[in-house]
Amino acid sequence: MSRVLFTFRVRPELLDEYAAAHAAVWPEMLQALHETGWHNYSIFTAPDGTVVGYVECDDIDAARAGMAQRDVNARWQAAMSRFFDGAGPDDQMTTLTEVFHLETQLAAAAAGGPARERADGAAVPAPPTQGAEGAADPQQGDI
Repeated sequence: MSRVLFTFRVRPELLDEYAAAHAAVWPEMLQALHETGWHNYSIFTAPDGTVVGYVECDDIDAARAGMAQRDVNARWQAAMSRFFDGAGPDDQMTTLTEVFHLETQLAAAAAGGPARERADGAAVPAPPTQGAEGAADPQQGDI
């Protein structure tokens, strides 16, 4: 399961109405999202009209393609079109790249995980571990 964060824009003057529409999403739309692989899906807005979405799915491209085939999605997007600042989210969605996830790194550290990489692919040495008193672990040597 991957985590996907994406952005698009809505008209700032319609943010309250946009939020109200999302407080009562059609049951058929909710079911379609679930059936096409959208899980733990959330939407956030900023005062300037920026919308940030978060979803967990096996394959975001397959999840988006599945929704594109659903009649309810076409009806929902048409009903929401007046909110969009420019193209709708299906056309203007920008997917962000995840560079840090706390639980992934904690699990790797607990398992004595492999060397990590920076976003540009360069290796990053593991940080020193801390002993019970907060000092560097003596088995790790001086760093």
